Amino acid sequence: MDSGGKQVTFQLMLTVGAAVIGSLQFGYNTGVINAPQKVIERFLNETWFDRYQEHISKTSLTTLWSVSVAIFSVGGIFGSFSVGLFVNRFGRRNSMLMANVLAFVSAALMGFSKMGGSWEMLIIGRFVVGLYSGLSTGFVPMYVGEVAPTALRGALGTLHQLGIVTGILMAQVFGMEALMGNTYLWPFLLGFTFIPALAQCALLPFCPESPRFLLINRNEENKAKTVLKKLRGTTDVSADMQEMKEEARQMMREKKVTILELFRSPLYRQPIFIAIMLQLSQQLSGINAVFYYSTRIFEKAGVAQPVYATIGAGVVNTAFTVVSLFVVERAGRRSLHLLGLIGMAGAAVLMTIALALLDKLPWMSYGPRPSAFAVAGFSNWTANFIVGMAFQYVEELCGPYVFVIFTILLLSFFIFTYFKVPETKGRTFDEISAGFRQSSGTGGEKHSPEELNSLGADSQL
Repeated sequence: MDSGGKQVTFQLMLTVGAAVIGSLQFGYNTGVINAPQKVIERFLNETWFDRYQEHISKTSLTTLWSVSVAIFSVGGIFGSFSVGLFVNRFGRRNSMLMANVLAFVSAALMGFSKMGGSWEMLIIGRFVVGLYSGLSTGFVPMYVGEVAPTALRGALGTLHQLGIVTGILMAQVFGMEALMGNTYLWPFLLGFTFIPALAQCALLPFCPESPRFLLINRNEENKAKTVLKKLRGTTDVSADMQEMKEEARQMMREKKVTILELFRSPLYRQPIFIAIMLQLSQQLSGINAVFYYSTRIFEKAGVAQPVYATIGAGVVNTAFTVVSLFVVERAGRRSLHLLGLIGMAGAAVLMTIALALLDKLPWMSYGPRPSAFAVAGFSNWTANFIVGMAFQYVEELCGPYVFVIFTILLLSFFIFTYFKVPETKGRTFDEISAGFRQSSGTGGEKHSPEELNSLGADSQL
């Protein structure tokens, strides 16, 4: 198979496929806690009674459940910050192999939590699998981007997102009571992560290390060339080698920028603020409230079989992810993001109306199922944690009007995106960088072309 003059080899697809198992794991553990909420809450109550000879209070149950959900994001925060500690020392492929230790540990903790009568094992297991997921959301896109040919980098990169939404859908399906979302099998549902981890451990040894890592980090040019020949299915890899060598030269000339400098420099301040706002706009849209608590939401809305409504949301999420793969380069990232924000704002309004008028209009319980993308990063994971931890408390305070909060946030993000976020479709890194430089009004502050190119690359939507 050939695309844009670049051959899609078996070695390339094996390599990308093995890596994307990590994305599937992240998606699975995002959605898996949703469907079995009732049976796990019963486990918490029974364990509490066995320890203290009294039933758990509603406040304590809400707290334990919220912590069980949100601790996943705390692990993700630590994991996302630790990516650099691994990939530059051990390599991309070896880092993914090593991270699977966390997947096995978390599977054991969650899988045996019921047998051990310990909600602490459940919570610690969720933290550990969050740590694994935070690492994977850094490892996978980096590795895929570095083994993919330039002409296929965008297309293969989207498989990371497809792996995430597929994992969410798998968790929703397996979470059905008839399968594993029941009193007897829910520990195996949570511990299921050991199976994809085994598969990845079996496949990754047959995959090469990133040629970019070999050349730039290890200075092993011959090994990098050999890997490229296997991945490309050709003996002429001079263009790829030249691209990586040029990147290495630019990295040597670039000024190292600290986190504080990102916020202090007028040149960097705008794009980093845009990046943070884009991450917040996705997590504070309410999508993770749906994926963490949709069974509870649909149950309160009077849906007889809430798990099927949850699966419906997962199907829509997956379907539109596939659609986006084909239209993103034509429509533009900014345009699709704006469409998603205003669409979810409308959905949040409809959900508020449906929940508020449920007693008067019972048919409204079969309302909209919003969907969105999940992305990684510190701001993303932090917002993810806030939603996971606080949603139940806010819902109890606001009742059917809880989605009004998300509506206000979505409209605010829409206005921000419309006026502040540039479109990147068809624009080079130089053009994007020049736009930020012009809008920052840095005056006499001088920045090298390499700095501006790096900035343009990092600020793409």
